[in-house]
Amino acid sequence: SRVNPDTMRTVLLATLLLGSLRLFAQRECATHQYTEQQKVIDPTFTQKIIATEQFIQQHQTSVTARGADASANLSVIRVPVVVHVIYNNGSENISDAQIQSQIDVLNKDYRRLNADTANTPDRFKPFTADVQIEFALATADPNGRATTGIIRKYSSTRYWSMDDKIKYSSQGGDDAWDAKNYLNIWVSNTRNLLGYSSEPGCDPAKDGIVINYSAFGTISTVAPYHLGRTATHEVGHWLSLKHIWGDANCGDDLVYDTPSQSMYTSGCPTGVRVTCSNAPLGDMYMNYMDFTNDACMNLFTEGQKQRMRSLFAAGGPRYTLLTSKGLNQPWNKEAPIVEVKTPTIFISIFPNPATDQITLSLNESWIGKEVQIINMNGTLVAKQTVTNAIQKINLQRFAVGGYIIQGSNGDVLLRQKFIKMN
Repeated sequence: SRVNPDTMRTVLLATLLLGSLRLFAQRECATHQYTEQQKVIDPTFTQKIIATEQFIQQHQTSVTARGADASANLSVIRVPVVVHVIYNNGSENISDAQIQSQIDVLNKDYRRLNADTANTPDRFKPFTADVQIEFALATADPNGRATTGIIRKYSSTRYWSMDDKIKYSSQGGDDAWDAKNYLNIWVSNTRNLLGYSSEPGCDPAKDGIVINYSAFGTISTVAPYHLGRTATHEVGHWLSLKHIWGDANCGDDLVYDTPSQSMYTSGCPTGVRVTCSNAPLGDMYMNYMDFTNDACMNLFTEGQKQRMRSLFAAGGPRYTLLTSKGLNQPWNKEAPIVEVKTPTIFISIFPNPATDQITLSLNESWIGKEVQIINMNGTLVAKQTVTNAIQKINLQRFAVGGYIIQGSNGDVLLRQKFIKMN
């Protein structure tokens, strides 16, 4: 029988919508895949991971031999944080309040001050821990200048992936601050990817975590990842925690007090879920290192605490953070770098140098806006209304020399140089 075309379109649309919902229905942490990718990119990285693991195990063995958890006797560790907000539009340029809400969540979760500790099942309460790690936005940048700990940067890149381009100014992102003294967090539009993290031992230029702006903090975020637990999860990776299922069927997360479980947990289950012969306790699906919804995560264990804090022991990969000046009073009186509220973009102008005409590669937001051409003496020599995202400008009447093309579409400024030749 013949199928009505409108019916076919409706079914296709419904199928695509369902696929989209499924895509966003599961927590998408790419840290394991990212780590495997880095091992291929940097042949020495595997040995660095092994060295980190050996350090952790030796430290924990030493602690056990002394008959007490030495890490518990340390004062609370405070980590300076710099948040790089890389945005393409206004909604991605998240507010200071949203950023602070995420810092607040980290501090509650890592100090076990989160209100939903009440939801921890009785069978797991003996394993829970105050990790004694806190986080604060940096007050001094690497040069000692005053900072809010927040960097905002417009980028013409619409979406980001786990290729690390966001971590480089030369790729449209923003360079990391000294990883020995700061936790770098990049916040941007990563589409269906909620986040990923580096592991200790990686290239310092890549050291930090990347998080989707829609899952960062508790303001203007999107359920079910709206309570800031994506950052809690990714910082756990940054502090060498594995996924609780060990990224393998009944795998090993290298923590002694987390039950083995078959795989990640989606959604928000209840009751005892037994896998991998882990009865009577069952899966610890409310652990921050599982994939459950934000509202269903509420604990780190004592073993996870010991593993994370061991990184700060003398000689450990996070040891230098203990002496970071990132939370000190600024000591350099040089004026801090001020955010340009209306960012300047750089577009493709081709050819450049040019003889007869140039072509500007813009986007549809520029249609109807005016661009101006100014010579090196600052004199306006031409102006033109943009009629197409790929806009051509005739240069035949222009004298040989350098020019600046400038304009504004309300959100960003365009100011770029080109050269007219014979």
